[in-house]
Amino acid sequence: MQNVFDAKDAQEYINRINNLTPETQRKWGKMSVDQVLAHLNVAYDLTFTPEKFPKPSFIAKFLLSKFVKPKITNEIPYKQSLPTSPVFIIADERNFEEEKAKLIGNIQRVQQLGREAFEGKENINFGKMTAQGWNNMFAKHLNHHLEQFGV
Repeated sequence: MQNVFDAKDAQEYINRINNLTPETQRKWGKMSVDQVLAHLNVAYDLTFTPEKFPKPSFIAKFLLSKFVKPKITNEIPYKQSLPTSPVFIIADERNFEEEKAKLIGNIQRVQQLGREAFEGKENINFGKMTAQGWNNMFAKHLNHHLEQFGV
């Protein structure tokens, strides 16, 4: 598993993203490349601006933390065409360059903040998480969708 807090690994993600073009075709799934960049940015929006999103109820958060969080934060790669939470569904066309720049900025921000900033950090859906859990969540999501587009 790559380390999103490591400058070299973060740069590798950025290099892969820079290999995408507005014409890059997916290998599976429904989203276009601009939509997947926006989709990837949602994870960072939930992290850095959770106040923009509705908080899950106590019961929903409990269920998410017990049943979804372990699958999101382990080191097992995601399978193709898994269902996604409604907040992550991007149905409209997005500006490729804007979403790409935002995603690169988000990756750089996580790396620059470092592991310490994420140790014990609260996740709106899963509660407190370890830095390793945050790393795995970000890395798995990035790898899954970059592989979806062949980069």
